Amino acid sequence: MRGDGNSTSYRCRLPVAFFGIALLLLLGAVPGYAAMKVVTTTEDIASLVREVGGNHVVAASLTRGYQDPHFVQAKPSLMVTLHDADLLIYQGLDLEVGWLPLLIQGARNSKIRFGEPGLLDMSLAVDPIQIPTGPVDRSMGDVHPFGNPHYTLDPENIKPMVFLLADHLAKLDPEHESEFESNRDRFMERFQEKLKQWKRIMEPVKGARLVTYHRTWDYFLQRFGIESIGTVEVKPGVQPTPVHLAQLAEKMNSQKVTIILQASYYRLRFSELLAGKTGARILSLPPGVGGVPEARTTIDFFDFLVHQIYGALQP
Repeated sequence: MRGDGNSTSYRCRLPVAFFGIALLLLLGAVPGYAAMKVVTTTEDIASLVREVGGNHVVAASLTRGYQDPHFVQAKPSLMVTLHDADLLIYQGLDLEVGWLPLLIQGARNSKIRFGEPGLLDMSLAVDPIQIPTGPVDRSMGDVHPFGNPHYTLDPENIKPMVFLLADHLAKLDPEHESEFESNRDRFMERFQEKLKQWKRIMEPVKGARLVTYHRTWDYFLQRFGIESIGTVEVKPGVQPTPVHLAQLAEKMNSQKVTIILQASYYRLRFSELLAGKTGARILSLPPGVGGVPEARTTIDFFDFLVHQIYGALQP
């Protein structure tokens, strides 16, 4: 076959291309160039790790945004994931108390044991709400003694979280501290602009009332001035009784409450019973990043929540 005018140039580029690939592979094999392996307990935190860590981290979550993070099976596959982690970040406030200690023990990774720098409690960045003031026992249901652990649903908590994250990544990888800080600042600039937008959108429904299944949404509702008049659960983690549903229905009807908000991982059975007594609409939403395809990042997730909840509550 007769060559054209570009054949020589093409042949010259081949060695260069192969050299570039070889160099990338070589750098990936050198410990100094290896990205930090970060494992998180929720996708909410993993999304922020990717924003702040950039190319210097590889982030994986032990749960998905559509799963209930209270109850996770301590599978051997999750232990394998943790075995290779350089950093484990958990949401804390006893959200993962039923399964994370088992995974840490089974992972056999000294970096992520309690007290080591490879383990970070993200709740240290925030001020929890609903901290019990008296003794806590099982008769009260699944009450979290250190406060409500669903703080990632308050958009104002994102800033202290990413600052804590950037600081901790820099401690483990000081060489890239300036990049972590730059990534943090660029992300927060975008996030703060979106937060202003979300507040404007939610302003017309400030003061609206609804019912929630569990106290999952209290941080979000409190931030935007929306009131929950009760929960479908009779106590946290405890299914409702017929008497409780009847009393709640009466309260909803008297206050003209027409929305039941629940996390999508809860069964609809009891909310449907309540809706049947009140004519209320059930709004079942994923409470975490990645719970639906259109909410794969932190900003996309809050965008999704704001528009869904505003749409349900608007006059």
